[in-house]
Amino acid sequence: MSKKPKIRMYSRKSMNFPNKIGKEEYSLTTMFDLFIIEKSIEGLSERTLHDYNVHVKYLLDYLGSDIINTQCNKELFKSYIAYMLHEKGLSPVTANVRIRTIRAFLRFCYLNGYIDEPIHQHFKPVKTKEDTLESFTPEEVKKLLAVVDENSYKGFRDKVIIYMLLDTLVRCSELVNIKRNNVDLKAGFISLESANTKTRKGRTVPISTKTTRLLKEYISITDNYSSDFLFLTYEGEPLSDNTVRKNLAEIGEKAGVHKRVSPHTFRHTGALYYVLNGGDPFSLQKILGHSDMSMVRKYIQMTNTDVKKQHNVFSPLNTVFK
Repeated sequence: MSKKPKIRMYSRKSMNFPNKIGKEEYSLTTMFDLFIIEKSIEGLSERTLHDYNVHVKYLLDYLGSDIINTQCNKELFKSYIAYMLHEKGLSPVTANVRIRTIRAFLRFCYLNGYIDEPIHQHFKPVKTKEDTLESFTPEEVKKLLAVVDENSYKGFRDKVIIYMLLDTLVRCSELVNIKRNNVDLKAGFISLESANTKTRKGRTVPISTKTTRLLKEYISITDNYSSDFLFLTYEGEPLSDNTVRKNLAEIGEKAGVHKRVSPHTFRHTGALYYVLNGGDPFSLQKILGHSDMSMVRKYIQMTNTDVKKQHNVFSPLNTVFK
């Protein structure tokens, strides 16, 4: 059996970066600061800007030190991608999140004349398996809810959050920024403010009767808190998205669900069941807050079992042989 060829890794210190004569020098961090200023002016959310900073920090950690614009070349960034995939062992999905940030940053640098070469055109996000999004089975959702101690404040709050994530398909960052006055229990809607959505566009999401009943009870319990936010800690402070993720992961571990128990998995699961229950993709697109239908298609990837069930109900032969 032949050995797998060893991929040569490059570090900042092992590569030669010749300076170009006559080019005004800018450090990578200076160019990135200018990039962040432009993106903030464009109206990107605080969460997105934070993620950009985190992704570039990973790049700087790889480089070992700051570099200047005349030292940037396509070989450096291709080597960084190889490093993420083969040395760090990141999944293509995780690597692609960072790659997209770097490409956007390099495109900004090229268009503004900080670098001479359109480096962003020389590499793309890596290919991933089509079915990369997992969903929960109904049995797994019930297992998760079964281990929640709803007799405690934290447990009941977490139960309400699970219902909310599955029912409204909101993102975690949108969930923790919902305010009490955004909830209309009588009409059965929640208004998401534009400042707190990923697309920077406000939208209204419906809530089912089951979720409405739980929310009504939860709002009553938290009436004594002075906070405007809906989901609060036991001390009455606004709940952070990191706390929500941590709590869900702990619930998943306790329930023995061997999948990633996260807000995103609930969002994907809810989208899939919405379609399986007869919902149309156009209303689903509006609820999810996506402007591109291709993203909706990713959310409703179905297993063979799902397709079989749908086929039994909607087979063309059912029309022929009524």
